[in-house]
Amino acid sequence: MQPPARMRAVLQDGPGDAATLRLGETATPRPGPNELLVRVHAAGVNRADLVQREGRYPPPPGASPLLGLEVSGEVAALGDDVAGFLVGEPVFGLVAGGGYADYALLDAGCAIRKPAGLSHAEAASLPEAWMTAWLNLVELAALAPGETALVHAGASGVGAAAIQLAGLCGARAIATAGGEAKAAFCRALGAVAAVDYRTQDFAEAVRAEGGADVILDPVGGDYLERNVASLKPDGRLVLIGLMGGAAGRLDLGRLLVKRLSLRGSTLRPQPAAVKARLSDALREQVLPALLRGEIRTTLDRCFPFEQVADAHRHLEANLNLGKVVLTLDPAAMEQP
Repeated sequence: MQPPARMRAVLQDGPGDAATLRLGETATPRPGPNELLVRVHAAGVNRADLVQREGRYPPPPGASPLLGLEVSGEVAALGDDVAGFLVGEPVFGLVAGGGYADYALLDAGCAIRKPAGLSHAEAASLPEAWMTAWLNLVELAALAPGETALVHAGASGVGAAAIQLAGLCGARAIATAGGEAKAAFCRALGAVAAVDYRTQDFAEAVRAEGGADVILDPVGGDYLERNVASLKPDGRLVLIGLMGGAAGRLDLGRLLVKRLSLRGSTLRPQPAAVKARLSDALREQVLPALLRGEIRTTLDRCFPFEQVADAHRHLEANLNLGKVVLTLDPAAMEQP
């Protein structure tokens, strides 16, 4: 069955708050070389979507201007040179944009077959969080067995993945979170300690635990000085977001004496080859651990496609424990 010429999608007439999001119609994309056209059953909601909605995170050149960076669904059409996939096959993966729509383009190198027993909503919750955690903890920070990772925003989608990934690497995770419910969520995922940043100085708490070898920080701002204080000698700080602001104080003397490394990192602008490699890690390392029960999905809440504005408000208010997902198919939350 041929995909329709037009499809539903989340549109905006201009940047702004969640009220600017609306359902409308647009042309269905056509797959190019090495691309799959996926009929979307579920799409992950990420903070990058919120920033793009506000007009502060434009998509990379050539990417869809529509929101949405991860999808799960079924193959609707194949582009030229695509091998190994069949129309109708369930797949999920990271997309460059356009996930908030009935159909989205997925690079074949990032396409992962959805395992039986994993719902489309669960599958859509995996790529952005786990590939971000893998890129930054494993590839950039080289987190080693026996080391300690401090994970800020531990109850977020990326934070929940990072806590569990640290455990898979044989490392310890310490998390920060806002409130006891979120701290308890982090401990349930394997964090050896969870610091309520609203009532505790996380730097003091981390030093009491022996310090951190690696810090994964989506906050920035005034966390910088305390991050440096929390790190052990030869520690590595990876900055992945600026939720707390773009300016912070850096003690260069402490950076020098402790031989610290500071690295900035974003996933979306990475080359296709890097995203394909990270997709391989998700397919070959994360999924088997998930199916063995060593880690788990952290699906906080699913919102129907029509309630996209509510999904954004839920995430903006920091109400989530784990991932927020949009469902375009009522059966997306069902396991086959």
